[in-house]
Amino acid sequence: MLEIGDIAPDFTLPTDGSGEVTLSSIRGQQVVLYFYPKDDTSGCTKEACDFREKIQEFEKAGVVVLGLSPDSVQRHNKFKAKYDLPFSLIADEEKIALEAYGVWVEKSMYGRKYMGVERSTFLIDAEGRIKASWRKVKVPGHVDAVLSAAQG
Repeated sequence: MLEIGDIAPDFTLPTDGSGEVTLSSIRGQQVVLYFYPKDDTSGCTKEACDFREKIQEFEKAGVVVLGLSPDSVQRHNKFKAKYDLPFSLIADEEKIALEAYGVWVEKSMYGRKYMGVERSTFLIDAEGRIKASWRKVKVPGHVDAVLSAAQG
């Protein structure tokens, strides 16, 4: 389990638009790295749109917002275009970052156990350390809490 003050696990993964991101290459800026289960589902769409609505405030605070799920680049491209998302969506089909951050977990629905993404957000400081984290995120009000931590 990652703790406040730990170095954020580094990764290089593909993004929408045929790009790629290496977390350590963004050092010098704060990063909001939010993990979500699936593109174009109700909770994930609401969370992405909430980040979209506050993106100028994040940018004014010098914060880079990155979304990450196990969906493919192609799904991310469609999701980003459909909702006009102004930040990169990272494709982690191999679960590299999901496992490194401890958010690929056993879940249970209707008594059936399966592996999935625990909706989580990490605020990473300019030195690459975890400044704050939110686990088992409930979407309403979440983006405001992250923005407040990033500004403070």
